[in-house]
Amino acid sequence: MPAAEPLRTSHLRAYGALAVLALINLINYLDRYVVAGFLPLVQSEFHRTDTEMGVLTSSFLIVYSIAAPFTGVWGDYLPRKWFIGGGVLLWSLATVWSGQARSFEELLLARAAIGIGEAGYAAVAPGFISDLFEVRRRGRMLSLFYAALPVGVAAGYAVGGSVGATYGWRSAFYVAAFPGFALGLIAFFLREPRRGEADLGLPAKPRPSLLEIVSTLASTRSYLVNTAGMAAMTFAMGGLGAFMPTFLFRERGVPLERAGPTFGLCLVIAGFAGTLVGGWLGDWLQAKDRGGYFLSSGLGLALGVPGALLAAVSAEPAVYWAAIFAALFFLFFNTGPLNAALMNVVPAGMRASANAVNVLLVHMLGDAVSPIVIGAISDASSLGIAIIVNSGVIALSAAILLIGRGVLRRDLEALARGEAPAGRGRGQLSLGR
Repeated sequence: MPAAEPLRTSHLRAYGALAVLALINLINYLDRYVVAGFLPLVQSEFHRTDTEMGVLTSSFLIVYSIAAPFTGVWGDYLPRKWFIGGGVLLWSLATVWSGQARSFEELLLARAAIGIGEAGYAAVAPGFISDLFEVRRRGRMLSLFYAALPVGVAAGYAVGGSVGATYGWRSAFYVAAFPGFALGLIAFFLREPRRGEADLGLPAKPRPSLLEIVSTLASTRSYLVNTAGMAAMTFAMGGLGAFMPTFLFRERGVPLERAGPTFGLCLVIAGFAGTLVGGWLGDWLQAKDRGGYFLSSGLGLALGVPGALLAAVSAEPAVYWAAIFAALFFLFFNTGPLNAALMNVVPAGMRASANAVNVLLVHMLGDAVSPIVIGAISDASSLGIAIIVNSGVIALSAAILLIGRGVLRRDLEALARGEAPAGRGRGQLSLGR
């Protein structure tokens, strides 16, 4: 009985930290997507093309992706709560600056600065959570963390669409920035878990060298397949997220003050449910098949393709809203499983670095470029055609993960035997299962 109290306290602290990090993730995506809710207002004020609006949407992602490897490497050496708290405060200040911008160029610079703050947080948070919860529950716990993603995106659309249309787009930035200051301060008081603490008691290899990090990631095949699948998925999701409210406003005649909030409502319900169901399904399949995380993610993405296509081609409100809802539900299946798979195949001592490199590749090949590409296709043809093309990338992501299922299985089977994954030299292993 006396031993139960520390255990209960430890669990409460772990769930408390997860709750704080999930709320920060919500604000993270609110600040990212608030501009999508009032994009036509900015476009009208500054007289810019769809391509230039895509550049505005992508600016912070480009900076974020470039900065993430630096914060990730340092995040494997220094207390991660410093990066979490400092990152939130920095991006909240940059969001306030966005509301004060008096030219398109200044707004572009302010949005880019948000990426520096987000890089400090996003590179270390998944590894922080992985050190709080054991492998068998990691997919579900990361799903709870990432379930804040659709809620935050939806809140961004709602704040951007409603506040922007009523009080002006600058006011929407101020509303979005406020919660981050309080959460950033709270983050400094989180308990810092020991790296590898939840990995069945196996010690993490301390302070990996940069060469070891690069060698380990480059030779872990499931990590590479995961990153490729996530990059294609992120490309598609970034294109939809940036332009769907504008598509509904421009090509379906939905008023701007209703397009963003209604799309956001679909996103928060379908995305939240899809993330949780995907996390549960991923853990269930993973217990039966070590390639289960890729299987659940690939199936979800494949099932999302018909809805994404139907949303682009149907002019009937009941049909395109239902199609949007279905597409979002299945697209969010992948979030928890793919991030759990990413954390499970790399040593605990380099999880922040592994996540940071993944962030760099996924965003530079994904949603950092997709709004620009979608905007350019729209300028050359129509926004509807651009979204149809974007749906094909969802199918590509599904194919990569389903075909790569065996690679994940082999890597995790090697780890279960106490060996390094195929291609990784022996002696580098510091993670067990």
